[in-house]
Amino acid sequence: MQDTKTQLISADRLISFDDPVLVTGAAGFVGNRVVECLLKKGFRKVRCLARPTGNIERLQKIIADYGQEGQSEIIIGNLLSRLDCRQATKEVKVIYHLAAGTGTKSFADAFLNSVVTTRNLIEGALEHHCLKRLVNLSSFAVYTNRNKKDKNLLDESCPVEEKPGQRAEAYCFGKVKQDELVIEYGKKKGLPYVLLRPGVVYGPGKKGITGRAGIDTFGLFLHFGGSNPIPFTFVDNCAEAIVLAGLIPGIETEVFNIVDDGLPTSRSFLSQYKKNVKWFPSVYVPHALSYLFCSLWEKYCSWSGNQLPPVFTRAEWSAYWKKTRYSNEKLKTLLGWKPLIPTADAMQLFFDSCREKT
Repeated sequence: MQDTKTQLISADRLISFDDPVLVTGAAGFVGNRVVECLLKKGFRKVRCLARPTGNIERLQKIIADYGQEGQSEIIIGNLLSRLDCRQATKEVKVIYHLAAGTGTKSFADAFLNSVVTTRNLIEGALEHHCLKRLVNLSSFAVYTNRNKKDKNLLDESCPVEEKPGQRAEAYCFGKVKQDELVIEYGKKKGLPYVLLRPGVVYGPGKKGITGRAGIDTFGLFLHFGGSNPIPFTFVDNCAEAIVLAGLIPGIETEVFNIVDDGLPTSRSFLSQYKKNVKWFPSVYVPHALSYLFCSLWEKYCSWSGNQLPPVFTRAEWSAYWKKTRYSNEKLKTLLGWKPLIPTADAMQLFFDSCREKT
């Protein structure tokens, strides 16, 4: 971390260490690490926006450990309140917008907590005429993973879902609409922005197995991933990329995918998880069969008038289980990013944490 800080001091940065920075969703899993990363790099005025229901204990400890007394602060507010947004963005030069509607199955809630909140935040920031960049945290969920030039590669040039409402995933819908809103403000009002799309963010504090490996909906874990690499990014590595996206000049309107090096295959990850955390029975479903399963489920849903929810569709299969490889070259080239923690070490930290909570 010291090496990174030295580079930032000597390099051309977008803002100074005394410029106010706002982090929304600061009490969250990624938000905590972003705040910590900013403070470790030497930024003194980090404003942390947390929900009234957020757990701010870890955030308080981070500020006490790494912040300078009286400089950084925690603000309790609601992004659905335009007044809270105006107050939170006052004098702020860079916004790291991490707050989003997660964990909801309602498309209306996803829109409200990802799109309406983002609009309020942007409007509040633009009123002050001092914003130099909005870093908006999007997701791999927005990609279709279909109709690509390179069938196996998913990178920043890949198409985004044009009709996210047809995906049985409210989070995807909310994130696609959020990205569209940010891009629209960039075109119409000159909003300086960068879009970041992390893969599967993991690390101590999270547990469980990503759905990209498979599902346990039917009481038995069906392993759909097979030889596919999982687009993991360790939370500390992800936070480093997010912070750099707000500091490097000349990258406005760019999109960056965030994935680590040395990604494990789904099969390898599942094997390591069983060995390090707990064993459970699983059945591998070859790609052709998993595609057929999703196709038949989709057709039955249509035929029956959605007696079954359209959870397993060809769109979902393409997004999560189609044979795919990933690239972080753009992240390395334009941001000078590299993983702080190698994948092997990061995985062990994750497994140790999962085992403690099992």
